Amino acid sequence: MTLGQSPSAPGSVPGLHVATIAHRRRIWDAYLEFDDDPHRPDLYRARLRFDAADSGKFAEDPIRTTVIIIEQSYEDAVTKARSFDDRQLQGLLRSVLPDEKQ
Repeated sequence: MTLGQSPSAPGSVPGLHVATIAHRRRIWDAYLEFDDDPHRPDLYRARLRFDAADSGKFAEDPIRTTVIIIEQSYEDAVTKARSFDDRQLQGLLRSVLPDEKQ
């Protein structure tokens, strides 16, 4: 990432809100967080962070995907993140949530 980019490394800034979804009877906000890669400063790499609206339980341990968005510009990365529909976001959230206790 270069100086002009909008970073949001995990734990540093809140991230860019991209969607609000419902999953497991809860409301979740999805945020885009950028990840700096010193080996590829020309690419915008980002992950999604999910925060429960009634958080408290996940506040100390954020729910994040791995880097899943890699684009040539900040705008392209944001467009890609906002292109996910609710079903896709729910699948991504489900893949990073801890298993439900039986």
